[in-house]
Amino acid sequence: MTITATRKAEVIKEHAREANDTGSPEVQVAILTDRINALTDHFKAHHKDNHSRRGLLMMVNKRRSLLDYLKKIDGERYAALIAKLGLRK
Repeated sequence: MTITATRKAEVIKEHAREANDTGSPEVQVAILTDRINALTDHFKAHHKDNHSRRGLLMMVNKRRSLLDYLKKIDGERYAALIAKLGLRK
């Protein structure tokens, strides 16, 4: 259900705006998206796992807040991130 350290490092490297960037909204949203996707796969096999479902909902809400913030401060970065992660259909 959690992502490994190597996978997290790959996600950070892929979405970082500059070297040693781990706290930008883009990186945080990318990490949350990776964790959300892992949990979504988990629920396909364990549909009664309500404790993890609560954590999933909290992660989705946190990602939504970060995306709203990013859209407010820089719409171009928001649009690029949405396209890169494939979040909007």
